[in-house]
Amino acid sequence: MAHIDLNSDLGESFGPWRMGDDAAMLDIVTSANIACGFHAGDPAGILATLRAAAARGVSIGAHVGYRDLVGFGRRNMNPSSAELVGDTIYQIGALQALAHVAGTKVRYVKPHGALYNTIAHDARQGADVIEAIRAVDPGLVVLALAGAPFVEQARSAGLAVVCEAFADRAYNADGSLVDRRLPGAVVHDPAEVAARMLKLVTDGTIVAVDGSEIALDAQSICIHGDTPASVEIARVLRAQLASQGVSLVPFATSHG
Repeated sequence: MAHIDLNSDLGESFGPWRMGDDAAMLDIVTSANIACGFHAGDPAGILATLRAAAARGVSIGAHVGYRDLVGFGRRNMNPSSAELVGDTIYQIGALQALAHVAGTKVRYVKPHGALYNTIAHDARQGADVIEAIRAVDPGLVVLALAGAPFVEQARSAGLAVVCEAFADRAYNADGSLVDRRLPGAVVHDPAEVAARMLKLVTDGTIVAVDGSEIALDAQSICIHGDTPASVEIARVLRAQLASQGVSLVPFATSHG
């Protein structure tokens, strides 16, 4: 039987500003990438999301990003290695403490936004993130973009890597994500999302924006929690996968 993990970016509300519906999404996904306070999230809100995830048995990952609350971590930055290593360690450590209080633990790390896209091909920043993860806990799994050079870079450094595809993002022919500033970068139709992800799980391919088919070796599917139809997309996707006999299980269950 085929199986896949569903993950979503959660814990991104800040004070009175609500971002997504964490409770609803946690009823659907199997893994949750929790903001660590640098691109989004405040401690009280993060703790509440962690407690909700723990109650549902959802696996927890540290969603580390650039120090960029105003830009939601989606602006390109070029911090020094000392800054990026320190910031990444800081974020993982903060989430570990909150997770401990919530009765769960951090099992993996997924970089966020611009940092995620940058380290996919930027070996220097990628090495900084790898160094930080290894310094905190070399047993932490890394969730990364399928097909990106960073995957082999992290594996060569001794880290376990799980590759993901994006349910609601369009792909270029080279396997990279279409820039969010371009039309069609985000896919909003739940039925379309479900169909393309079922094809990925069963065939290992996805159709790029130019109509070509690209192969993606992915063990997890990400649904962004901040898009307007995210919960409906997640529900339709989960139902479609289940109806075709695809088992939904978290990829990180054995660490620690």
